[in-house]
Formats: sequence, structure tokens, C-alpha cells
Amino acid sequence: QPQLVESGGGSVHTGGSLTLSCAVVGFTEPVYMIGWFRQAPGKEREGVSVIAISDYSTSYADSVKGRFTLTGDFARKTFFLQMDSLKPEDTGDYYCAAAGRSYYPVAQYGHHPEVYDYWGQGIQVTVSS
Repeated sequence: QPQLVESGGGSVHTGGSLTLSCAVVGFTEPVYMIGWFRQAPGKEREGVSVIAISDYSTSYADSVKGRFTLTGDFARKTFFLQMDSLKPEDTGDYYCAAAGRSYYPVAQYGHHPEVYDYWGQGIQVTVSS
């Protein structure tokens, strides 16, 4: 049973940092792309960052560029979203997602939730002022 297991959420003050982890477990088919999404209360789910497994290329939403960094330990099949200089508007539930098909370039496709086949259960991030 393929699963995406998220960890690392929590509560911080403005300017603080958190690192979210996404472990890819039990997949027998290839994963081509890992994305992070977030959803604030009353808002739609939005793409935050994406990484292509083929060439490690990444893309970020404008709202997080320069503050968030997505990396992968491909041997351990674990992906890390380092979030620095956090703001209250970063508050929300964060979801890891995996795409079982290839989409390229990731900047064009990776921020759309419909291209992903598997989703984690979500993890909460709260940034207080």
C-alpha cells in the first residue's frame, strides 16, 4: 500500500523556521514528481513547491520563493521542505503529493493538484505574529 508519511509540522512565531518531511513508503511503481501543497481555512489548496525526480529541478510559488527550499534524500525516499522566515499567511495544513506520471517542466505542471495520484494525510503549520 503506497503511502506518503508527513512529519515536522508545529507552531512557530513570525520569522521562525520549520522543516516538513515526506517519506515515500510502499511504492512499487515509479514516482516522477513530489509536490507540497497547503490549504488555509476557507481557502483553496495551493501549490507551494515541487521537485522532479528525473533531474531534481524544483519550482516554488511566488509567495514562498527565497524562503522555502525543497530537497530530497533520494536513497531514503524522503523529501524535505525547509521553511524559513515564516509568516502568519503561511499558516495552514500542508500536504505532500506524488505523481505517478511524468510531467515536464515541473514549473508548468507541478503546482496543479490534479496531476498527483497520491496524497499524504496533511500536517498542520501555525505561524503566529
